[in-house]
Amino acid sequence: MKLAAERPFANPEAAARKLGELAGGIEAIQDDRIHIEKINAPFLYTFNASGPEFGAGIKHGVEVGWLELHESARYVRLLKV
Repeated sequence: MKLAAERPFANPEAAARKLGELAGGIEAIQDDRIHIEKINAPFLYTFNASGPEFGAGIKHGVEVGWLELHESARYVRLLKV
């Protein structure tokens, strides 16, 4: 018996892929940077993900080389998806 629905972004790889997809659809600013809130808001509110899922997705994306997180943590750069 399942009491809760599966969370599609509970897997960090799935969250990182979705974040990469969102980042790919946003026009970058100087130095190909993307404001993190431009991927944060749709991820949290459109796809009903959670903050920890967002954090895990960013972390996984950085670890595998898909995303680069700016030292200020206000920007990301899409490297590859």
